[in-house]
Amino acid sequence: MMSASSSETDNLEKRIVLHVDMDSFFASVEVREHPDLRGKALCVVMGFDPTLRRGVVSTCSYEARKYGVHSAMPVSKAHKLCPDCNFLPVNMELYKTASSNVMSILRRFSEKFEQVSIDEAYLVPFNISNFDDAILCAHKIKDEIKQQEGITCSVGIGPNKLVAKIASGFQKPDGLTVVRPENVRDFLFPLPVSVIPYIGKKTTEALKEIGINKVEELANFKVQVLSEKFGKMGILMKQRAKGIDFEDVEEREGVKSISRHITFDEDVDDPDKIAKSVDMLAGSVHENLKKNNYLFKTVTIIVRLINYSTLTRAKSVPVWTSDINVIKNTAMELIEEFNDKKLRLVGVGVTKLRARDNKQTLIVDY
Repeated sequence: MMSASSSETDNLEKRIVLHVDMDSFFASVEVREHPDLRGKALCVVMGFDPTLRRGVVSTCSYEARKYGVHSAMPVSKAHKLCPDCNFLPVNMELYKTASSNVMSILRRFSEKFEQVSIDEAYLVPFNISNFDDAILCAHKIKDEIKQQEGITCSVGIGPNKLVAKIASGFQKPDGLTVVRPENVRDFLFPLPVSVIPYIGKKTTEALKEIGINKVEELANFKVQVLSEKFGKMGILMKQRAKGIDFEDVEEREGVKSISRHITFDEDVDDPDKIAKSVDMLAGSVHENLKKNNYLFKTVTIIVRLINYSTLTRAKSVPVWTSDINVIKNTAMELIEEFNDKKLRLVGVGVTKLRARDNKQTLIVDY
């Protein structure tokens, strides 16, 4: 098998990128909320109908996938393939909360961060100079997500976003796949061309018509022919087949929220301990707010009860501010609703963010 040229290897060695992809995200969050479903086939359904005559599978557990069930399948067909399958309606607010918590964990490890969907993100970790350090970082990320959110993720580590993305799907669920620069071609070349992002079913069929099925065949195919058939996309596909990707990891939109949470070693109903935790979390949120030079308009709290149900409460304040006392006082007001409850987790966050105008002075009396 051909080895990468020295110039291409040099380009691959410039970065270390992690791609974190949650495992069967919606279904995993539902299993966390309903522990009796653990190990059972489960489908989360859009347009849920209890009669199973309508609806489409949004995602399903790995146990359901063994029966051939997959996303976008009519729920009636899923039921025929797996009669013992459990079906639940989509609970998007629950998944958004879990996603926000996961992304907050990932940001703490990130020098650069890019969320690309509700359940996946790229990051360039802090203070990482080699792949061994990156592997340790990935294990810490996986452990923290599992401990704090009760769900698993798969991580791909590579010299760029392209390779990291493909690697994260290589050993699902709960996987960790590392592709060092010198191993990129050995990793990619045996794979079907469909693993390359943006090569969909139609493009896969078009490539098959000219004798291209594997990544190696695409990488070695004449660029002139690819260009004539696919235009600029043909050149890009050949480049990606060689594992080359210069796209940077960067935030696609402004940060939408900042939050921090803590999972207690034991269930807690001590108001003083909860108050101290809220105070500490509010301070951490405020530090991140200052670091990124943001103002906020809404304070949120999240709690997880002993039955694993997760609840959020929010309150907007009259003006845009970054005042730490506003965060603390509002969070304490919101947490009072749960004073008689035992809590497994408590979190504090701010949303409705905007960049601070340094010429603007805010006076907030709380």
